[in-house]
Amino acid sequence: MSSPPLTLIPPNFPLVGRVTPPGSKSITNRALLLAALAHGTSRLTGALKSEDTTLMAAALQQLGVRISEPDPTRFEVSSAGFLKAPDAPLFLGNAGTATRFLTAAAALCDGIVVVDGDENMRKRPIGPLVTALRQLGIVVSAPTGCPPVMIEGTGSFGSGRVEIDGGLSSQYVSALLMAAPFGDGPIDVALTGAEIGARGYVDLTIAAMRSFGATVESLDDRTWRVQPTGYTASDFHIEPDASAATYLWAAEALTGGSIDLGVPMSAFTQPDAAAARHIAMFPHMPEIIDGSQMQDAVPTLAVLAAFNATPVRFVGIANLRVKECDRITALATELARIRPGLAREEGDDLLVISDPALAGQVLPTRIETYDDHRIAMAFALAGLRIGGITILDPDCVGKTYPNYWDMLRSLGVSFETQAA
Repeated sequence: MSSPPLTLIPPNFPLVGRVTPPGSKSITNRALLLAALAHGTSRLTGALKSEDTTLMAAALQQLGVRISEPDPTRFEVSSAGFLKAPDAPLFLGNAGTATRFLTAAAALCDGIVVVDGDENMRKRPIGPLVTALRQLGIVVSAPTGCPPVMIEGTGSFGSGRVEIDGGLSSQYVSALLMAAPFGDGPIDVALTGAEIGARGYVDLTIAAMRSFGATVESLDDRTWRVQPTGYTASDFHIEPDASAATYLWAAEALTGGSIDLGVPMSAFTQPDAAAARHIAMFPHMPEIIDGSQMQDAVPTLAVLAAFNATPVRFVGIANLRVKECDRITALATELARIRPGLAREEGDDLLVISDPALAGQVLPTRIETYDDHRIAMAFALAGLRIGGITILDPDCVGKTYPNYWDMLRSLGVSFETQAA
């Protein structure tokens, strides 16, 4: 059931204060899986507690892992170093990261595992990962090319060379890499093409794997060799979420404010932190922005671009069509809902026409969020400068940033709750 809509009241002052972003969703879900595969007890600090990470933790518990939550930013994960086949399908909602990672890790169980999700997840492709797993001798089926996926695990991940098309999502590559230390011998994971969605997230994966004792060697810019070491329990700190930070950086830029995140930009290793460079150029953002390596930051940048001095074209973003929703269409549709002609799709590009005069206007607009947390959070930024912006189903932000609206309130932003 959708939550009551929220209408933002634009603040007539710069947003100033200190906000601690939640922990990184990407790193939290990687760390949860690696800790679940490691023998012993791992302590994860700075973790994100949200819908996506809760679903991941619940699935790992179904697989025989003990997980406790001593406080709002910690997980303690105890494992025998292997996973058990569950009694029921793993339900992962619309958590793409968890779904892809667990599809590969399920092969390490001794028995049948079904990985499934909600109606939206059942539309998100997983075919390239299924094809790659079959190369390793793993019996796996996904009749629609999307979840549900059935994996017949044997407790091993095979050995040799596996080729993967990472053009649609780097998560397929990360999924293979994280399971590869349980091979019968070394496993080479190789890209079949030069393109990979958000390559920086593979670097993030490898760094986390090494923290849990894996040996990963880069053979060239398209191939990694993973040794059959398994994992060792570790105490692991998770950095703040760079995608969440982009909303704060943009809010600061839009209102002329000063928001202290408690950590310098240089502390972020996640690819979406690259958006900070473009945000810092506002209101003179570049004419063309390549979003291929910072995909989750594109909604933030697109809404900010609506107020830029000149139009902005976003390229390299075709993968946004297979996120929680088709984000290219959603961004174009909702920006044009604020003012006709404000944005449009051109192939897989998004062109934001830009109009600095939008700031200060009252343009009553009900923003559809498509059950997508990033659409809701990005369009809230428009409500900092335009009167009448109403966010439908605002609670969808719980997927990655449950306290998003409270964060804005802490900076002095006011809301009106509307009838659904």
